[in-house]
Amino acid sequence: METDLQLAHRAVLTGAAVALPHFSALADLPRELKADGSVVTAADRATETAIRDVLTAARPHDAILGEEHGASSGPDTSRRWIIDPIDGTALFVAGDDRWLILTALEEDGEIVVGVAAHPAQGSVFWAVRGGGAFEGRIVGGRVVAATPLRVSDGPDGLEGARFGAVPETWAPNLVDPIGEVTPPLPWPVHPGLLVARGDLDLAIQTGGQIWDFAATSLILTEAGGSFSGLSGRTSPGPGASLYARSDALRMATLELLADARHAASRA
Repeated sequence: METDLQLAHRAVLTGAAVALPHFSALADLPRELKADGSVVTAADRATETAIRDVLTAARPHDAILGEEHGASSGPDTSRRWIIDPIDGTALFVAGDDRWLILTALEEDGEIVVGVAAHPAQGSVFWAVRGGGAFEGRIVGGRVVAATPLRVSDGPDGLEGARFGAVPETWAPNLVDPIGEVTPPLPWPVHPGLLVARGDLDLAIQTGGQIWDFAATSLILTEAGGSFSGLSGRTSPGPGASLYARSDALRMATLELLADARHAASRA
């Protein structure tokens, strides 16, 4: 039988096959604004539908949570697939190839499989809890060339750390205090994945929901890194989140942000 990782790969590749034609014809793609002001398109909805169809056919007893179509329950309440069909829709509609398709499996409240693909770049990252993290290529509708991921080594101080932020403009109160110590760098793929690959030391995602973090948090931690929300919660959930190559660097960043918030409240 197809493993959960194989299924997650197939679901993401199916979603990519739906999303990419829309990305190639952006002039014809209608855009809407959600209640929170974020952009949504027919591509988001169609991509999620395709992914859901694959998962439901293969695992009919599992629950599913998706950004666009919400939650659907299954008989097995211990297993839930979590989908972000197009993470970075603003990038997608701008013709920027850094958007992602994210799919993860949560089992008994713990993320156990995560797949994050940049379909327009042909790259895919994945992890299985206890099995490590990997990067590969999408070629001919298949995942090939698996390369293990590992975070970088180095000092645990913020000064000189290679830092990325996504999206930078959402929360300058979070990005600016870190940027004063170590300016944010440009990122060709999601900064959290660059930390997992060893190309960055630290990244902040300035907002999101569980579907934004479920896959990438597991990929990072399986690569040896450290993930948490700003409260220190180490499971994916709503709000801003940190990706760091070590617990010590993550804690140093949390302390810096706490000091910045305290100083702002006294100003």
